[in-house]
Amino acid sequence: MFNTAFNLHSQGKLEEAEKIYKEILTNEPKNAQVLNLLGLVKISQNNLDEAEKLITEALSIKKDAYFYENLARVYEYKKDYETEIKVLEKACKEVNCGFEIYFILALAYKKNIEYEKAEKAYLKALELNPKSEKTCFNLASLYLFLNNPQKAIEYFKKCLEINPNDKEVLYFLSLGYFRVKDYETGTKFFENRLCRGTAITSQAVTYPHLLKKAPLWKGEDISDKTLYTYYEAGFGDMIMFARYIPELQKRCKKLLIKPQKELSQLFRDNFPDADVMDLFYEEGNTDFDIHLPFLSIPYVLGLKNDQIFMHHDKYLNATPDKIKYFKQKYFNNDKFKIAIKWQGNTYYETDRVINVEAFSPLFDLPNTKIYSAQTFEGAEEFIKLADKYDITDLSKDFKDFSYTAGALANVDLVISSDSSLAHLAGAMGKPCIILLPYNYNWRWHMDLTHCDWYDSVKLFRLGERETWGELMERVTKTISIK
Repeated sequence: MFNTAFNLHSQGKLEEAEKIYKEILTNEPKNAQVLNLLGLVKISQNNLDEAEKLITEALSIKKDAYFYENLARVYEYKKDYETEIKVLEKACKEVNCGFEIYFILALAYKKNIEYEKAEKAYLKALELNPKSEKTCFNLASLYLFLNNPQKAIEYFKKCLEINPNDKEVLYFLSLGYFRVKDYETGTKFFENRLCRGTAITSQAVTYPHLLKKAPLWKGEDISDKTLYTYYEAGFGDMIMFARYIPELQKRCKKLLIKPQKELSQLFRDNFPDADVMDLFYEEGNTDFDIHLPFLSIPYVLGLKNDQIFMHHDKYLNATPDKIKYFKQKYFNNDKFKIAIKWQGNTYYETDRVINVEAFSPLFDLPNTKIYSAQTFEGAEEFIKLADKYDITDLSKDFKDFSYTAGALANVDLVISSDSSLAHLAGAMGKPCIILLPYNYNWRWHMDLTHCDWYDSVKLFRLGERETWGELMERVTKTISIK
């Protein structure tokens, strides 16, 4: 009966397996193995309370590492990480625990913001299984998270000793080198982003003609050729890397650029000698000799280390007509004007979402007017501020980023999450404070006292257990109203 039930369980026939497990328990109520397996069935059925009861009973009969592991997963699914940790720590004391227990324990410690313990658990897991690529990768990622890129690089390299061709590891290795500002090495490894499964899939859908029509530019002389470069990431990335467009224009006879449609007019305004295409213009109907993904520009240009930060003072501008439009409609006052944004695109990173009510200390500043520049996802949060404070919504006039630039030209300060608005402010030379999560993006490096990409930007990082409201209190104290 047991073998029949187990086989049904393995095939995903949970109801049939459950029936036989219960039949066995009628005759053998103290069968710890069956109690545990029935608990696993209940986990699969999302009946976590029943699973907890069954596996706990199994453990009362027999102390088994596998049972502890399964009980821990129950609490993981319940998001009760403290209890999950207690279960796993108890397992380490009472039974001979193997690699898997320590690996799961490390994950639980990290989720519970116990980073030092997570590190030790990962190291123990590696001691038990030195060839575990997933452990090396997670440990390296933890070091990157903790702003220890040197250690991250060390363990990403250990991953490559196990699997030299892992494109995901090669990509993350580049982020480690970026953090230590070794861009000569970092940009080389960063090219592996194009070989990751998600990137390949995205490119096949978005740019179906590229591989058939023209070769990829690898840095050779193209002075007599038409170069086509195109978006592959978010708005912020495109704005940040737009600083290289003048350099591209020097290298080729003609430059074609396809940004997202929201950026097209901004690019046309600032790079009139380039041919800026709309998003859905088909490459198959376009004449070009060679192509290049936008984020590959610094690598192919051969930029080394600090050269990567060229044009860090000001390289994008708003047009006079849009500046005038926003000034007349919103900014014709003598107050200190602050534009805020609390959320970027959560498709990339969800920890860059700031609780909108954290901005409340700004409203106590004297002679100050606050404007919302929040668009799309997160814009619905505006009402939480509008119900309490005098705040003006600019976003309804943001038809594209050229309009956003027109608005920003009129403000005295931008305070934003790590988002496209922050990049636009920096690219325009507009004073800007970027609010970074604890686990901040690779581009901001280790030393947050200075922003290498934009001279006008100041960086504030969320403390390990600090709230966004507490961070904003710190920020507010630094603002000088003229």
